[in-house]
Amino acid sequence: MLDSKGFDLWANDYDKSVGISDEEKTYPFAGYKDILNAIFCRILSSSAKKVLDIGFGTGTLSSKLYENGCMIFGQDFSENMIEAAQKKMPDAKLFCGDFSKGLLKPLTEQKYDAIVATYSLHHLTDEQKEIFIKSLVPLLNDGGSIYIGDVAFSSRTELEKCRNIAGEEWDEDEIYFVFDEIKKAFPKMRFEQFSACAGLLSLEK
Repeated sequence: MLDSKGFDLWANDYDKSVGISDEEKTYPFAGYKDILNAIFCRILSSSAKKVLDIGFGTGTLSSKLYENGCMIFGQDFSENMIEAAQKKMPDAKLFCGDFSKGLLKPLTEQKYDAIVATYSLHHLTDEQKEIFIKSLVPLLNDGGSIYIGDVAFSSRTELEKCRNIAGEEWDEDEIYFVFDEIKKAFPKMRFEQFSACAGLLSLEK
C-alpha cells in the first residue's frame, strides 16, 4: 500500500499515470475521466457551492469545481499533492491528514452541499468504509449528496472477473467497493458502472 511518502514521490507523475490507464481502458483507471466528468456536471447542475473533497490528490476534479465558483475544502495525506492542488486553488481550505483516522476538526465543523471522494476510499477496509461514509452524512446540507468514484463493482463476481483479467497488475493492498455488499448499510445508495472496473456510488441526504 502506498503511504504518504509514496504518494509524495508519485505526485509529479500521478495525473500522467492515471491518463495512460484511462486512455488504454485498462485496470485500474478505465472510466476515470468519465466518472470525474459525471460528478462535475452533477455538482454544478445542483447549484452546490460548498464542496468537500476527500483525498483530492493534485486537485484534478476540485480545481475544475473551484474554477466554476465552488468553495473547496479538502483533506489529503500527501503534502506534495496538497502543494500542487493549492497552486491551482489558492483560496481552497486544504488540510493534511490521514482520513482513515477521520476528518480533521476544521472540516467536521462545516456543512457541505456535496462531498466527493474519487479513487481514495479503496484504502479503507469494508468496515472502515461503512463507518466513514456514515460519518459524512451529517456533514451534508439538506438535499446534498455524497459522490464516490472509484474502482468498484456491482457484485463480487464482477470483481473477480476483473481480477482475473488484470492478473499481476491487480493491487492486493487495495479494497474495492462491491455495491451488492455495501448497499445493505445504505439502502438509498445508487450505483452506476462506468467501465469494467470503475463505478460511481452516490447518496443523497
